[in-house]
Amino acid sequence: MPPTSAPDNGTVTTIRRAVAGGDRSAVDICQAYLDRIAAADGQLNAMTTVLGDDALARADEIDRHREEWRDRPLLGVPLTVKDVICTRGLPTTAASRILNGFRPPYHATVVTRLLDAGAVVIGKTNCDEFAMGSSTEHSAYGPSRNPWAPDRTPGGSSGGAAVAVAARFAPASIASDTGGSIRQPAALCGVVGLKPTYGRVSRYGLLAFASSLDQIGPITLTVDDAATLLGVMAGRDPCDATSVDEPANIFLDPVRGEVRGVRVGVPRAVLDSGVDIEVEKSFKECLRVLTEHGAELVDVELPHASYAIPVYYLVAPAEASSNLARYDGVRYGFRAAVSDDLAPNVAAMYDRTRDEGFGTEVKRRIMLGTYALSAGYYDAYYVQAQRVRSLIRRDYDVAFSERGIDVIAMPTTPTPAFRLGEHTDDPLAMYLGDVFTVSANLTGLPAISLPGGLTTARLPVGFQLVGRPFDEATLFSLGDAFEHTVPWWWEHPPLGE
Repeated sequence: MPPTSAPDNGTVTTIRRAVAGGDRSAVDICQAYLDRIAAADGQLNAMTTVLGDDALARADEIDRHREEWRDRPLLGVPLTVKDVICTRGLPTTAASRILNGFRPPYHATVVTRLLDAGAVVIGKTNCDEFAMGSSTEHSAYGPSRNPWAPDRTPGGSSGGAAVAVAARFAPASIASDTGGSIRQPAALCGVVGLKPTYGRVSRYGLLAFASSLDQIGPITLTVDDAATLLGVMAGRDPCDATSVDEPANIFLDPVRGEVRGVRVGVPRAVLDSGVDIEVEKSFKECLRVLTEHGAELVDVELPHASYAIPVYYLVAPAEASSNLARYDGVRYGFRAAVSDDLAPNVAAMYDRTRDEGFGTEVKRRIMLGTYALSAGYYDAYYVQAQRVRSLIRRDYDVAFSERGIDVIAMPTTPTPAFRLGEHTDDPLAMYLGDVFTVSANLTGLPAISLPGGLTTARLPVGFQLVGRPFDEATLFSLGDAFEHTVPWWWEHPPLGE
């Protein structure tokens, strides 16, 4: 049976019900999670900021207004927020030295909506610098550690957010996904991670990495919790021209799981090479579970899928090189110490600030992007990448429309969590870890990573479902039925036992 207590295994749903019904106080729940962070985060390094007194004051306000606010969908629920999402008056650094000391004067739209729904923000989570990475090793705060095996990566870039949920520092985290940054760490930490359809959730207040790829979404313990959080965050925002006015209130209702009759596309050719044998075994077991409960498997082809990684690593760095030009050491954040002989003019000051403020991976991607956009190479690289991006999207459109597929299934990652430092000197190996996730960002499609089992070494494996545009409802329905069927769903890390 699903757990019902907090904080060790409380969910968004059970906590909200307990607070609204007066069975638990928001202050007691908040304090329990803060105690959990204090006891374990020294080992895991998931948090960049912990909001002890501020969070307890917010929880006390909720307790005092409990009767008045009873219907709020996140009443008293503690959440963490990835450190690339603006929180008014609180440090928001993107885990980069160049934003050291930056405190935004406004909340991101998603944060405002979460607070209006009754949530309690208890801290900010660690990540790869400016969300550029797949292991959370590219962070000015040092790497986060996987609670299942602290010598291994939790994934990235939202590693701290996934660790916070897996280690029960909070029942949910809000994060961003540009090429798999929600789904990949969710998979490696054994929790649920959702990347909504591009435009479903406002990006206002998200420190931009690649604007045509970035999307904010939740990391949770259950599918129903992910749906609830999406229902709160989604919707048109006049501050973000890319946001759309699609109905989202339906996600606030309890999810009704259904497998029977669902047509699941399986791109078997994509899985032919580079997939760890235990990941492949877990994936086949997940498909078996679905078919056993009435789903129909249909082989599909995604002929341009092999180009997703090179396309992504042209488009994303190109957009990053443009977005990160705003960090100059003048208006906010870090400024390098200068003297007349070291920085005789403003341009030299910019160069020195960026050299000292940005880390190695961010510099690498800025250089890649600037090169791809430069005169003489723009058409050959960036424009060509955008053309192939369109072909990748067409492959999915064909699968959904002509083959009548409801969702497409694949592993979330090709391997379980690797050891910290294992790929530090091999960027290509790190990039290939996103092989199954980047397509959803390039196409703008919604995708969810579900706990797909454990390896013999008890490392989590993710099971990914990709849906039609703005059809998160089908992902939630199938995912909810799946989680109530498989035996490994409520397994949790041994940390603290």
